[in-house]
Amino acid sequence: MAESQQEINERAEALNTFKMNFFDLKGKVAIVTGGNTGLGQAYAVALAEAGADIFVVTHGTQDWDETRSLIEAKGSKAQFFQADLTAKKAGQRVIDQALATFNHIDILVNNAGMIKRNPILESKDEDWDAVININLNAVYHLSLVAAKVFAKQKSGKIINIGSMLSFQGGKFIPSYTASKHGVAGLTKSFASELGAYNIQVNAIAPGYIKTANTAPIRADKSRNDEILGRIPAGHWAETYELMGSVVFLASNASNYVNGHVLAVDGGYLVR
Repeated sequence: MAESQQEINERAEALNTFKMNFFDLKGKVAIVTGGNTGLGQAYAVALAEAGADIFVVTHGTQDWDETRSLIEAKGSKAQFFQADLTAKKAGQRVIDQALATFNHIDILVNNAGMIKRNPILESKDEDWDAVININLNAVYHLSLVAAKVFAKQKSGKIINIGSMLSFQGGKFIPSYTASKHGVAGLTKSFASELGAYNIQVNAIAPGYIKTANTAPIRADKSRNDEILGRIPAGHWAETYELMGSVVFLASNASNYVNGHVLAVDGGYLVR
């Protein structure tokens, strides 16, 4: 049925009067796990650039000065919290501390993770358990605690970090591949239920990024050439090339995006 003239006029008026700074995160608080190095640091700084205060969760007690200075240079506050996210009730402790520090939370970025490389016939049970515990179990537990807070306030953004291995099988990394497939599934499952509470749950699937984790692959000329030959962009990404995607998914610009796994891969998956 064709729209009536009244419906057309009402839509035009709504578009003309609508005002929103889509990417402004001022007044928001974002939790970023694994936010002191690599991609996590880039996500934290990107969210700070958009105006959010940042609660950085790290596993170790390494120097936090660089990340703190990068966040504070954007005019945002930075708080650091050391936690083993695989420990019992760790998710609850993270959320409780973030709330005690900033009084509210609005965004959760589940970035912390690890990878173990071994041919599948040489896989070790302890490696499997370690990877699944941090890459998948910790994401579930922390997201669930955050979701209970978001549901009460009827708003929130959960951003999980997947991988090209959320779509593919990969070599020598069965535990990592399983965990990242699981992250994609958790993203969709949480989104399916939490959308009713105005909570958006999405994931970023980074392509091949220059980080410490990928240094061994980049050092292997044959493997490096194989990967580069499949990337239409023709290069490994710098961490800053992922910064826009996290701001988009954390902001009002993505309010009607839910349950999506966003590949930021230079076109890798199209080949």
